Amino acid sequence: MKPDTSSAAATPAQAQWVEGELVRSLMRTASNTQLTGLGLIPVFIGVLWTDATPLALGLWVLAAVSVALVRFGIIRIYTRDVRSGGTQEHLDFLARYRLIWPASALVWGLTTLLYFDRSPLADQFICWLILAGLAMFAINTLSSHLATMRSYLNVLALTALAVMCWRIGVELRFHGPFYHYWLIALLLIFWQVLRQAGLRLHRTHRQAFELQYRNDRLIESLTRQTQAALDAVEIKNRFLASAAHDIRQPVHALGLYADWLGSEPELVDEIAPKIVESTKAVNALFDSLFDLVRLDSGKIKLNIEPVRLDKLLHDLELQYRPLAEAKGLEFRVHVVPGEVVSDPILLTRIVGNLISNAVKYTQRGGVLVASRATARGRSIEVWDTGVGIAPVHQKEIFREFFKVQTHAGTEDSFGLGLYIVSRLAGILGHALTLASRPGRGTVFRLMLHPTDRQAAELAAAAVGAPQLANMP
Repeated sequence: MKPDTSSAAATPAQAQWVEGELVRSLMRTASNTQLTGLGLIPVFIGVLWTDATPLALGLWVLAAVSVALVRFGIIRIYTRDVRSGGTQEHLDFLARYRLIWPASALVWGLTTLLYFDRSPLADQFICWLILAGLAMFAINTLSSHLATMRSYLNVLALTALAVMCWRIGVELRFHGPFYHYWLIALLLIFWQVLRQAGLRLHRTHRQAFELQYRNDRLIESLTRQTQAALDAVEIKNRFLASAAHDIRQPVHALGLYADWLGSEPELVDEIAPKIVESTKAVNALFDSLFDLVRLDSGKIKLNIEPVRLDKLLHDLELQYRPLAEAKGLEFRVHVVPGEVVSDPILLTRIVGNLISNAVKYTQRGGVLVASRATARGRSIEVWDTGVGIAPVHQKEIFREFFKVQTHAGTEDSFGLGLYIVSRLAGILGHALTLASRPGRGTVFRLMLHPTDRQAAELAAAAVGAPQLANMP
């Protein structure tokens, strides 16, 4: 039978937790075991009072009481400092004080010096019966921790055997009664029977704790999955509410403009630009939705290659300069030529969203888009002189559907722009940070660390929250 009773499939965390619980179970029974041992001391004194010499009996009583007091002290330390602690505290505690159990067994095993072949057979029988009962009691109270139980039984049995062998071989020179050998045989058999019984009890304890551990992990996993499902439902509800509210406005405006144009066609020059703007707003909302769906489904297609920063920023300048100048904003681009390894389409989407936000939330001043070469690598920065972002919102703005309600311009968006930007930046391995002062403006910095194709593909396929770097 294998001595190792741990589950073959147990993880290190499970094995450590189970060991800690076995120690906890051992200490729960320590007080009862100690009280039983103390109660047997006067019984031994009464049985051997007329058989053993007063000096020998007194020395044994002194040793037994001393060990009992030490055990009481250890139990008190456990109750005060360790009982409410974790697994490692319990394991460390047992490692420090594990020798007290074999020391107690040694004291009780030495009782054979007082009665074996020195007392009447009736008194010897009572003493052997008490010692056997103590050993059987030990396998019930100590079996939760296999090493402790084995050390106790081994020391108890080997001490008694050593005393018996000394008496038979050295003092009696093998001229004693033959029943001595039967007693040795019975002791050896009883010892092994107790070891096997203790092993079976220990396996029962261990299997119960392993089952408890797996049940706890299962409950924890189900709780997490339930919470994730509830969170998904909450996000869906927020999405539907936001979508219904945000799409209604430009669609309603389109309907009004169409009716107006139908009734007064001569106003086509005035109404047509408004229809175009409303159409653009609807398209922008749907673009955000489609980006979100692709992100959450993990179906983004990556094309990792060298990207020329001067060309990328020039193309974006052609797209966004007219929008900025139409608002009376200064639009500047500062380019340090160079290449980075990234996905050109996704990188354009990231920087374009940042520029679009800068233009949207800036009413006066301007927007600066710059590429820089630093000791840490190349970066793209988008500066604006807009409303700024309060410190309390600087982490929240990267959450899906979050909008700063006091900012003008949030009414025609889902609050997905920066969320999508941060998700895409996380996929490409580009660190996104921001610094902002309310009323003064904001700067977003995108550190263009070379994109690792394999890591990006894994990140794109993964389902879950992105890893964001938000620095004030």
